[in-house]
Amino acid sequence: MIKKLYIFFLATALSQTFAQSTVVDSIISGGIYRSYQLYIPAIYNGTSARPLIINMHGYTSNAIQQQYYSNFMPIADTANFLMVYPNGTYNAGQRFWNAGMSSTLVDDKGFISQLIDSLKLQYNIDLNQVYSTGMSNGGFMSHTLACELSNRIAAIASVTGSIFTTQYGVNCHPTRPIPVMQIHGTADGTVPYAGNASQGMMPIDSVVKYWVVKNGCNTTPVFTNVPNTNTGDGCTAEHYVYNNGTSGSSVELFKVIGGAHTWPGSPYVIGVTNQDFNASVEIWRFFRKYRLNTLTSLNDIDKQNINFKLYPNPASHQLNFSFNNSNKSVSLTITDVLGKTVIHENNTTGNVAVAHLTPGVYFLSVESEGLEIARVKFMKE
Repeated sequence: MIKKLYIFFLATALSQTFAQSTVVDSIISGGIYRSYQLYIPAIYNGTSARPLIINMHGYTSNAIQQQYYSNFMPIADTANFLMVYPNGTYNAGQRFWNAGMSSTLVDDKGFISQLIDSLKLQYNIDLNQVYSTGMSNGGFMSHTLACELSNRIAAIASVTGSIFTTQYGVNCHPTRPIPVMQIHGTADGTVPYAGNASQGMMPIDSVVKYWVVKNGCNTTPVFTNVPNTNTGDGCTAEHYVYNNGTSGSSVELFKVIGGAHTWPGSPYVIGVTNQDFNASVEIWRFFRKYRLNTLTSLNDIDKQNINFKLYPNPASHQLNFSFNNSNKSVSLTITDVLGKTVIHENNTTGNVAVAHLTPGVYFLSVESEGLEIARVKFMKE
């Protein structure tokens, strides 16, 4: 479902220094050797449990192409999470994922579950922070994991993928609410935004509505236009957020107006590729809100019954915050959109100086007695 990438793409990717932190390995699943690439950031030292993101390629593509096309490495380098890029098996001579297509084909759901177990034995992975994303057929597979492996996957994001109608309403039975992000172009000629009945592909608006209903989210979204910062990319983008789902779950849609079958923000432009936002940055921003054991969005502070308040927002010089029992000392961390910690301190005053920060979007995390009680996005002017 994703067009084959050019030879120079691979040559460039292989020459990058990121490859020195990539482990190439395999496991046996269903009697088949299944290969994968694991990106380990230099900051990882194994002393604390870290998140794991499963990132799956599109039809005809492979793990190495997906690694460099989606370009999560700079984000992992600062946020300190591991990224695994598994390879699908071959069907009719092309690599693919059995995204709810047929029970007679390879068991990719079982492979992904076994891969998580195998990586956990070798690395200090937080099993409450395992996420899945993918491009095209890999996006379909992420939806399949949301349907059929919700006991292991905390949240998913699909880029240019959809759900097959054979799975919709029949084989999709998540055991809990599962946060979903969908990123899709309206001019996608491979996985059409309006769906493809002959190939059993659901329309994207129907996919979003399906998860909104499953998760019990608000049916009216919070809508914003993504600022058109790159007027030469041939497309624009809209952002829809469906909040207040069960246990703090949510559904988000980035609708790329005029966008093709491409990954927004990718350094490799192989079609009309939106450059107004970076899909990988947004996916990590979405994932990092959720944990499997609580499945509570820490931005949804009203559900925490702690009456957390943050002001002013946007802020220019100082942030102030308060909550129930706010006389206690708390651990305060502020990170940028790439997950890099810019402020970390013990705080008893309820305010923090931010004048020195570069203008932009940041995330404030507050812990009390070892428990994270709030994680809130704010804007630095």
